[in-house]
Amino acid sequence: MPTPQEMLERFQDSYALGDEAIDHTHREFLELCLAAANATGPEFADAFKALFEHTSHHFADEEAKMQASGYPAFGEHRANHQRILGDMDRFCQRAAAGRAQMARAWLNDSLPAWFDLHAKTMDSALVVHLRQQS
Repeated sequence: MPTPQEMLERFQDSYALGDEAIDHTHREFLELCLAAANATGPEFADAFKALFEHTSHHFADEEAKMQASGYPAFGEHRANHQRILGDMDRFCQRAAAGRAQMARAWLNDSLPAWFDLHAKTMDSALVVHLRQQS
């Protein structure tokens, strides 16, 4: 599974979906993943919190687009977002309490795998739908 750094290096070829706003937000997401992965000591909790806050806004923006456009897979897409936000919130709380080991492991292993699949399937389908609505 590619790391956030590798995803950023291959962004244009592998992750750019052709929607300027979504692509910008996805690039920011990967940059924040990388910043958190590279953070050490107490800075990790702050970097992970910044990632969580960005992701919350990122998902809210996508969900607003889905609702406004009548996206038929809204429920499934939103449920996927909620699962990730729930995990991220729990790990954020653990990291803030000084227990960052599991959060770091999730950030390095599970989150990149999730993003890789989510961007290439759910977000890609959303962008196709949004183009059809324009």
